[in-house]
Amino acid sequence: MSEPTDNPQSDQVAADKAQPRNPLHGLTLEAILTELVAHYGWEALGQQINIRCFTDDPSIKSSLKFLRKTPWAREKVESLYLYVQRKQSKKKEGPHGV
Repeated sequence: MSEPTDNPQSDQVAADKAQPRNPLHGLTLEAILTELVAHYGWEALGQQINIRCFTDDPSIKSSLKFLRKTPWAREKVESLYLYVQRKQSKKKEGPHGV
């Protein structure tokens, strides 16, 4: 029988192999949310995803608490993050995909 390892690096390597094409792999929800707030600001983020934690007295801490308990809202945040990343990648490539 194989026993669990106490080596976080080997656990991370196994996780990397398990999700090689997941663009969210290795990102924390806090990092995703922080980047979205930097990109949009709270007001525009609340317009993109109309949930109270973004529109009424928003903060990273309160939003993380809500998003961690609410899978549908977290999925919307992750989806918006991926959209922003794709849009920024296309912008960097230039008008002719170079």
